[in-house]
Amino acid sequence: MRYLLFPLRLLYTIYTAALFLAFLLIFFPVTVIAAFFGKIKGGNFILKICRLWTDIQLPLCAIFHRNLYEVPHDRNKQYIFVVNHISYMDIPIMLQAVRKQNFRILGKYEISKVPLFGFLYKYVVVLVDRSSASKRATSVKQLRSVINKGISVLLCPEGTFNETHQPLKEFYDGAFKLAIETQTPIKPILFLDTYDILNYNSMFSLTPGRSRAIYLDEVPVEGLAITDTKILRDKVYKIMEERLVYYKASWIDN
Repeated sequence: MRYLLFPLRLLYTIYTAALFLAFLLIFFPVTVIAAFFGKIKGGNFILKICRLWTDIQLPLCAIFHRNLYEVPHDRNKQYIFVVNHISYMDIPIMLQAVRKQNFRILGKYEISKVPLFGFLYKYVVVLVDRSSASKRATSVKQLRSVINKGISVLLCPEGTFNETHQPLKEFYDGAFKLAIETQTPIKPILFLDTYDILNYNSMFSLTPGRSRAIYLDEVPVEGLAITDTKILRDKVYKIMEERLVYYKASWIDN
């Protein structure tokens, strides 16, 4: 059956890629104009363009997204959003998940080199170059600067795709150290369906379907010191792990 479906998936992937390129060409001139207003004002406007892009493209690709809230979410509050990372589809879903809030994503430096898209990309992310400790430290300074300007940030504490078939892979400390240093609460969000829409093993696994982002309760950091980083990290890990099991995330081995 898998081999019989491959031609359909190939056509669907080509269709999706063609839409992506078409919208990139349509929106690119506007992003160039917006860039003249700087990293903050221009970046916020480009973020809105990217949201609009996903608002249009995802339904045209029969990918239907919903945000679900275990507790009410305060869009007027600044957060460090942390999400599980399982698929390339996580990137557009980030834009669908965080609505009506300005934020920046911690993103890979290498993607900024992609023609046209890289120009747009670098205005909505804080670039991280993991080739050296000094470059990683520069990214952390930029994240602090973004937070100091009242903008939320979104990070994937796993660092890369979770290929373990466990709910999560091990978390890095960065997001939690940053939360304590800036006294910004953590807001965990679960991406439940991106693994099924686009498996990390192949771009040709792309398939239509539902997408859900689950907002969990915020984790406060008031009164915590840098020495509490590991405690905070492990607390958030446990919360996200338990809820992924509860929602029966499809990549988990039973």
